[in-house]
Amino acid sequence: MNLTERRERYRAVLAGDQCVHPASVFDPISARIAEDLGFEVGMLAGSIASFTVLGAPDIIVLTLTEFAQQIHRICRASTLSLMVDADHGYGNALNVKRTVEELESAGVSALTIEDTVLPRQFGTGETALISIEEGVGKMKAALSGRQDPSLVVAGRSSALSVTGVEDAIRRTKAYEAAGVDAMFLSGATTKAEVEAVRAEVKIPLMLGGAGGELSDRAFLSANGVRIALQGHLSFSASVKAIYDTLKALRDGVVPGDLTPTLATPDLMGQVTRRADYDTWTKEFMN
Repeated sequence: MNLTERRERYRAVLAGDQCVHPASVFDPISARIAEDLGFEVGMLAGSIASFTVLGAPDIIVLTLTEFAQQIHRICRASTLSLMVDADHGYGNALNVKRTVEELESAGVSALTIEDTVLPRQFGTGETALISIEEGVGKMKAALSGRQDPSLVVAGRSSALSVTGVEDAIRRTKAYEAAGVDAMFLSGATTKAEVEAVRAEVKIPLMLGGAGGELSDRAFLSANGVRIALQGHLSFSASVKAIYDTLKALRDGVVPGDLTPTLATPDLMGQVTRRADYDTWTKEFMN
């Protein structure tokens, strides 16, 4: 895997003047499809990793090892520049350093570390943020764990939806001063919020689930947003397709009647890289 080249491509997106929508991927096949369709960036969210690996909801029960293993499978199977949501770094600042080391080795091009209190604390269901000081410590630890300087380390905060715009600005400025390459603003819903943060910082911005006012790519591009997620529809669509297919078979539908809804042999050959394996078979086994 030429990981540095992938990371440099990701950095080129951040250094550009356009906002990019990443492909939400979750396994080797989905990453290959995104690559074949020309997506510049792939995104593996912590929630989607939990769904895929454990079949569990997004409540921080996935381990770092499980997350890194799934990332490795994705990065081994494609050349897509992969960014991941590394949640809170699986613990304190020392755990964050270890998280960066493991995910860099697994092949990521970019990762985000957030300042949310995770996992959920006993006796409360409310989202809470760690102090800015602790957040800065985590960002510094993340940067310390980086070995390849082309790897992108981004801060992430839900301050916009939890504590407000002014706190989001304070946190973004503090993490920028700590040295992060970009800032992921989780929970942004208005242009005014993005403009307020952008006016105070120079690093590129990322948004999660951008919709409504924030579906305007021209506005996002002009205000320093270089990555804007569009949700994780590919995984939801896959679950629906599997459910519908198995239900139809259970209900007695003849397999042949499902052909129009299935991947063609040509598409299956493409996403499994059958031609490559045929070439290798002739070269090495005949």
